[in-house]
Amino acid sequence: MTAAQEDLVRADRPSEFTTIEAPRVEDGAAIWRIARDSEVLDLNSSYSYLLWCRDFAATSLVARDPDGEPVAFVTGYIRPDRPRALVVWQIAVDRAHRGRGLAGTLLDALTARVAGERGVREVETTVTPDNTASDRLFVAYAERHGLPLEREVLFDGALFPKESEGSEGSEGSEGSADGGPPAVPHQPEVLYRIGPLSI
Repeated sequence: MTAAQEDLVRADRPSEFTTIEAPRVEDGAAIWRIARDSEVLDLNSSYSYLLWCRDFAATSLVARDPDGEPVAFVTGYIRPDRPRALVVWQIAVDRAHRGRGLAGTLLDALTARVAGERGVREVETTVTPDNTASDRLFVAYAERHGLPLEREVLFDGALFPKESEGSEGSEGSEGSADGGPPAVPHQPEVLYRIGPLSI
């Protein structure tokens, strides 16, 4: 669910973003585009990003360039049945701003903020096995803060619908309804639990 492509190595050049702050509803379209262009995240509807900026702004952040445009984001929420757990839903950096450690900076800023304001003591996220950039981001976060990290499969791939499900002629693995290649099954979502935080 998270992507931090190429944003794992901190560069020595100065950062090109000026502020990190809570998202505004007007940021929803830009956040949707950054998520789409990541080519790794499960892309939600543009409407859902607008709602996210309205309803979960207190547990999300955007980084802005000098013109005030979003160049990176992290979205999260507090688990209703575990109010001391922050779930990081998505994190992504615009291609032009990758490789500067911005994903790690956003993750540090968000967890510090919600730990201070809401008493959060652990971070959860899910990562698919093929998303090595996100794996490295969250492993590095745990190491940087000296925190234990536990992993377990949260959602097996078989729980997800097939890409072509609901289309006529999409039975089995013969191919998609339009004659294209068969749907690729969703990989399992592995839960990463990091904490307890001491921020």
